[in-house]
Amino acid sequence: MVPAATAVRPAELQDPLNRYLYHPLARRLARLVMPIGLSPNALSVAGTLVVWAAAWSYASLAWPAGALIGFGLHMLWHVFDGADGDLARLTGKASATGELVDGVCDYSAQTLLYFVLAAILDDQIGGWAWGLALFAGISHIVQTNHAETQRRSYLWWAYGVPWLKNARDAGDEVFRERNWFSHAFAWMARDYLKLAYWMAPSSARLDALVDEAAGDSRRLARIRRIVRRSWGTALVYEKLVGPNPRTILCGVSMLIGSPLWYFLGEALLLNLILGVSVLHHNAVGRKLVERLNDAG
Repeated sequence: MVPAATAVRPAELQDPLNRYLYHPLARRLARLVMPIGLSPNALSVAGTLVVWAAAWSYASLAWPAGALIGFGLHMLWHVFDGADGDLARLTGKASATGELVDGVCDYSAQTLLYFVLAAILDDQIGGWAWGLALFAGISHIVQTNHAETQRRSYLWWAYGVPWLKNARDAGDEVFRERNWFSHAFAWMARDYLKLAYWMAPSSARLDALVDEAAGDSRRLARIRRIVRRSWGTALVYEKLVGPNPRTILCGVSMLIGSPLWYFLGEALLLNLILGVSVLHHNAVGRKLVERLNDAG
């Protein structure tokens, strides 16, 4: 099994909300529940319930109270989303399976949220709401895949923190198809990684260089140093298509009075940023690969 990820949370990966609000609260929550034996997966499920509660508030409570409570609950989800990983690291239970369960819970939570928002919008603009919600939802999946896999790749290249890709290469149990359940998990994990590498093919070449340097500590340290120096602007794009701006966009849209602005923002603005991010990541990745190959 791939070793559990360390508690590395480099400053360059954090925006102000993560650094000063979500992550400190997530650490406190993880330490609070650790003595009672709650599992990291249970926290992942609890985070799903928090998003569902936000969806209920948006749909069932009168405006603006429903929008404010829903927005607050949606922000609270970020605390649970960080706490499950913190608890896994504190208890030594970090694994590829847990990482995948966390992802499945996140997508399950957002699916119901989008369904509820589409139903609200249907009352405002009619059946067009469902097509717009579907397109925004697919955009969400692609944007999240790019932001998360590039963040985890950066942690692997720059700090040696393993993730799902390393579990696949090591033949972790999550990829051993013993029954329908493990088969489904393995299928989701493979497709998740395929989408990531399709958008950022240079990542595979950087992975290979890091793997080749595994037995050479000086070469590996040099690769990590160069990655940290070269990846600054790319990290900004990852944050912009990540979950924090999306939650704010959703909350502001509901406070204005309609999920229309959220769906349009995700379909237009965030997809535009995604396209720029993909182009930038690949340009930086190609230059890094060339530089590292030239240096041997």
